[in-house]
This record gives sequence, structure tokens and C-alpha cells, in this order.
Amino acid sequence: MKIIIDAMGGDNAPGAPVEAAARASKTLDAQLVLVGNFDAVQAELNKYEYDKSKIEIVHATEVISNHEEPVKAVKSKRDASVVVAAQMLKRGEGDALLSMGSTGALLAAALLIVGRIKGIMRPAIASLLPSAKGPKMLIDSGANTRSKKGNLLQFALMGSVYMKNVLGIKNPTVGLISNGEEEEKGIELVKETHPLLKAAPVNFIGNIEGRDVMEGTADVMVCDGFVGNVILKTVEGMGHVVSSKIKEIFTSGLLSKLGALLVMKGIKSFRKSMDYREYGGAPLLGTKKPVIKGHGSSDAKAVYSAIKQAIKFVETNVIEDIKNTIDTLEDEADG
Repeated sequence: MKIIIDAMGGDNAPGAPVEAAARASKTLDAQLVLVGNFDAVQAELNKYEYDKSKIEIVHATEVISNHEEPVKAVKSKRDASVVVAAQMLKRGEGDALLSMGSTGALLAAALLIVGRIKGIMRPAIASLLPSAKGPKMLIDSGANTRSKKGNLLQFALMGSVYMKNVLGIKNPTVGLISNGEEEEKGIELVKETHPLLKAAPVNFIGNIEGRDVMEGTADVMVCDGFVGNVILKTVEGMGHVVSSKIKEIFTSGLLSKLGALLVMKGIKSFRKSMDYREYGGAPLLGTKKPVIKGHGSSDAKAVYSAIKQAIKFVETNVIEDIKNTIDTLEDEADG
């Protein structure tokens, strides 16, 4: 198996992707390709001990920043690291693509170069969020700010396949994010989508509300990308605030520090459950081959988790199962 990594994408590139790859070369069963400026990537690699037989560098002279218009940049910067990586994936020179760079650029490269699964109208970003009941999926979390009912139906189907295959949940529950549990609640898009999900081959439990996100009411939480991105950023912000407040409380004085020693195991467990670095990246579901978007501020730990996620994405045949699910749905519609 070969994982292609955009080594120049993200706030901490190429340092974080290279450090993670060096670690992965010694602990994970996969070949790794680092795409980016050869000299810069090699200079970072020289800082670590790594399995030279499992890492290669593919030179790319350009980088697409967050401030560039994604489609235009992907079309004009043919030697950008994310573009070169996507072309490699399309040609079959790797099994999955991971990038911590511009979300827009990765989406554009995935759509224009890698391509969509037949029958999928719009791929979606599927983010794993912490909850009281373990990681849950939020889909779409930012790829499509304008969605239709058919899009949300496909998001639910793809999310269910991923949670079943990758996280091992036998019959994932699906909730439709709304402003009330009642079937008649929600904006027009939610009202139109509700009956489709009721009739779909998913374990639909009805509408869920904002508070259900952190309570873990549903394994797959379906919404359009605008709502999803607001929820995602809210959860991330909340995690930072809670973590900093806990630290502040237990370092405010001698007695607090002594108390912290008594509950340190619990504190570490809580912080780990709220740490996005434990979940890797967010798969872009709906593309012909596995594509994963890592957090822009990912450090080496987060990138390493994303590499592990990419490997499991490939091993569990998510793409093939999504194809079969969509084909079955279309056959039933035609029948």
C-alpha cells in the first residue's frame, strides 16, 4: 500500500508531515510518498531516523495557499504539491492522498483530477467529532454550502458505509440536524430530506438538535456544508476553551496542583477524547479514490493519525462499498 502525502500543505509544513512520515515508516505497514520541494523535504527528513526503503520524495515546485482561488490555482499551478499528488493518485501511483493544505485546493484537485464516483452528485467532507459516546461523524462539514435533498441523502449513505467499515459500527444511526426533533421542524431543505432518509437503507433515527452533537445521539450527523462547518468550528473552539480552563483551574495554586495530581489520569483521558489529533483527518467521501483532508494546524501527531486513517480507509474497501450502495439505490429507483 502506498500513501501519497502533500508535504507542503498546512501551517506546519513540511516539518509536521515529514516527522509523521518518518515515524510511520518505522511503525506502519505502508509505503509513503512525500510530495513537495525536494531539498526542503529532504532537509527535514535528515533530522530523523527512518526506513529509507519506505519513503520517497516526489519533487513539486509550487504550493497553493489558502488565499488563492482554488479552481483557478489548481488549473494554473500544474506543479503545485497537491496537484502533483492528485495526478499521482489518478494514475494509480498510490492508494490514498492526504493533505493538510488549502481545503478548497484539495477539493478542486479531487473533483477535477481524481473525479467522483459514478452517481455521486457532490462529494462531502466527513469530520469525526468527539462526543460523550465516542467519535461521531459530521457530514458535510464544509465541502458544499448549497446542498439539495438528494445530496444529503447521499451524504447519509456514504457516512453510514464509512462508519460501518472503518469504525466497525454494525448498524450506524443517522440523524438529520435540525432546530427540533419533530418531523415538521427545520428549514425547507431539512423538511424535504426527512422523508428520503426515512425511506433510505440507513438506520435513520429522525431529526437531531445542536445539543445532540456532543451527546453522541447519532453516529452519522447529516447537514449541508454551511451548517456543518459552523458546528465543526464551534466544537473545535469549545475544545480549546475547555482544555485551557481545566489547565487554568489546576495550576492556580498549590492546593489546586495537589488536587490535579489526584485526578491526573482522568484529566488526561478527557483531554485525549477531545483532541482532534487522535482522529486523524476528515475523509472526502464520494471521490473515486481515498482522499483525506488533515487539519490545517496539524502537528506531527495529527498527521501520523491521519496516515493511519488513510491506511484503514484503503483496507476496508469504503470506495467499493459506496459504489455498490449507490448502484443498488439507483437500481431500486429504476425498478
